Amino acid sequence: MLKSLIANLPIDNQQTNESLAKTTALATPIDFSHVLFAPVFERPDVAHATKTHFRHSWVIPKREMNVAQWLLNRKKAQWPIWEENTPVTELPRQRPNAPLTDWKMWFVGHATVLIQIGPYNFLTDPVWGMRVSPASFAGPRRVRAAGIALEDLPTIDAVLLSHNHYDHMDKVSLDWLYRRDRMPIYAGLANSQYLPAHMRVIELDWWESIPFYKDDRLQIVFTPAQHFSGRGIKDGNMALWGGLSITTPTDHMFFAGDTGYAQHFTEVRERLGAPRIALLPIGAYEPRAVMHAMHMNPTDAVQAHQDLKAKQSLAIHHRTFQLTDEAMNQPLLDLAHALSRAKLPAHVFATPLEGEMVLG
Repeated sequence: MLKSLIANLPIDNQQTNESLAKTTALATPIDFSHVLFAPVFERPDVAHATKTHFRHSWVIPKREMNVAQWLLNRKKAQWPIWEENTPVTELPRQRPNAPLTDWKMWFVGHATVLIQIGPYNFLTDPVWGMRVSPASFAGPRRVRAAGIALEDLPTIDAVLLSHNHYDHMDKVSLDWLYRRDRMPIYAGLANSQYLPAHMRVIELDWWESIPFYKDDRLQIVFTPAQHFSGRGIKDGNMALWGGLSITTPTDHMFFAGDTGYAQHFTEVRERLGAPRIALLPIGAYEPRAVMHAMHMNPTDAVQAHQDLKAKQSLAIHHRTFQLTDEAMNQPLLDLAHALSRAKLPAHVFATPLEGEMVLG
């Protein structure tokens, strides 16, 4: 009861007392340090970069409506101010003797997933913040608590960070985790400059791979995505965005990050093999005239699942923050219809509640 009263109150600046309750949402501090910031970085001589910015190496669809038009005429669905989670019945634990073939995925919320591969614990885009914004008083606000309290996480061996948008690079969450676990953060080129200098950030280019520092049987690969980056008014596309894969001698885990639909899903499969599990975004897609290039809708996500030939997919990037105009549960309804149209059984695309586990 105390956890519900303290940790789950939808109050901006609500900081849980860790001696009394566990942390399922962190207060978002006021931090405008990136509003005028632009990273200084010598970008590689590759098709997806210029001397000053990163770009797509393929043609992307043009918006049929610009962002200003959308914001001026916005017709967004009504979301609840706060919605309670279903209580978690099982918590993740350390698994020091688990074989590399033993996988578990725990959906925390939005794009945050705890990935357990054998004895190792990876966390994608950790966001426990109350708002995804540089301000505690404005910006998209959390409507559901994280499904696993920070204190209930096993020791995190590494963070997989897709890009620097506020709903994916949450500095307050990364700071909490780094103070406890001192884990490395795998990210795209130029992203380390957005984080404190003491953090161990390992930057990768698209298709660059590196052995996992604790076990070289695992490879971390930074993969392309159709999206963009930026946290202020001067740094648009100056840091690289993408997805991340973890490969083992027998398997492949794919985290798509934040992305529109494009041919890169087929290329991921061709280069790295069909994923044993793929974490695919299904939300933040309306209106399509604005969002279709940068965010998949559920129909796109089902096509990505098929392009990847994934054995299992897991839905992410929905229900936690109202970023666009669709109703809160519309992605799940649209996903069910898309699977039916594709003649795929519902179980191939898991839609766990926050805190629920999916066997990989």
